[in-house]
Amino acid sequence: MNSVDDRDAPGSESHPGDEGGTVDLLDITLILIHQWRMIAIVSVVMLLGGTAFAFLTKPYYTATAIILPPTQQSSSSALLGQLSSLANLGGGSAALGLKTPEDMYVGILQSRTIADQIIDQFQLQKVYKERKLQDTRNKLKTYTEIENGKDSLIHISVTDKDAQRASDMANAYVDELHKMNSLLAISEAAQRRVFFDKQLEIEKAALSAAEDDLRTTEQKTGVIQLTGQAQVLIQSIAELRAQIASREVELQSDKVYSTDQNPNVVRLQEEISAMRAQLAKMEVSQQPNDPGNISITSSRVPESALEYARKFREVQFHSTLYELLSKQYEAARIDEAKSAPVIQVVDRAVPPDKKAGPKRALIMAGSLFAGFVLACFWALLSKGFSVMKDQPESAEKLSQIRAALRRSEQH
Repeated sequence: MNSVDDRDAPGSESHPGDEGGTVDLLDITLILIHQWRMIAIVSVVMLLGGTAFAFLTKPYYTATAIILPPTQQSSSSALLGQLSSLANLGGGSAALGLKTPEDMYVGILQSRTIADQIIDQFQLQKVYKERKLQDTRNKLKTYTEIENGKDSLIHISVTDKDAQRASDMANAYVDELHKMNSLLAISEAAQRRVFFDKQLEIEKAALSAAEDDLRTTEQKTGVIQLTGQAQVLIQSIAELRAQIASREVELQSDKVYSTDQNPNVVRLQEEISAMRAQLAKMEVSQQPNDPGNISITSSRVPESALEYARKFREVQFHSTLYELLSKQYEAARIDEAKSAPVIQVVDRAVPPDKKAGPKRALIMAGSLFAGFVLACFWALLSKGFSVMKDQPESAEKLSQIRAALRRSEQH
């Protein structure tokens, strides 16, 4: 009781950190008042430093371009539409892990390919003074903001110390997105066009090889004139084989987006089966020709012309198949042109006439506040050390800390 009474008696001193673990706000206020000159000086110095920084820092500008991406451009968009009711029940498309078309275009704009094009076009490695390309990409990312707004528009904002370059870079993002959109097969029709384009290249090479084989056979055996019946037979078999191959290519294309139960897939499978049966009958049948049928079986082609006939048949087959694939490719290309996603530019970026920063008032206020807090902390810390020096136990610990620091410096 006596210790309590002594501590609470008028005139007794109480310091932060005394036994009891309590902090007296009045003591803290008293310490700060005693150190007001130091606090004021530090605060003013920090304010002057912040003011100098704010006015010496070169201003920077932010230019913004706004685009309207397509809302329905691919099978994924159709899937989003079909699942919209389910997404609403489950808390939206985010609950199902589905992304909107706008999110897809934001991802394309943030891709490494477009970033490298921007860096190369504006020589940003020199502008940002970076030696490594990855560091330049990271700095470009910090100066670029691409977001999908609540208005379903994509906002592309670029910050730079040059107002003209900021607007040019924002517009360059839009231009690069147009280029990327034309190259990527985003729509279903574009996927089919790419598929048929690859098949067409393969068939073109096969046709060239077949023509070379036929030329070699002609040089070896001499040019053989096939009879009318043999030529009709060869052309019939070649056309049928080409139609089968064309149906198989179309079937592969449809299976990318459809199941085996799709009516079009089922129809193509039935047609292919019927054509294969007819082809087998034409190639192996040994029966005489039906009345009125001018074609004959392959086994009745004269032996001397058989080798030439086979080579000629291959050329006819690949030539017919190439023509069929060309028609399918052109149809897919027309469909792609009709359904090509169109990116509309709502606002092209213009050089801003008002700087985006630095925010001088905010920097000055922050510097003043930081100086005040730092000075107050230093005043309290200094008072705390002085109090600990007056206490034998704390003074002994401080001396041990100093000795440990000296030994570490010596080593």
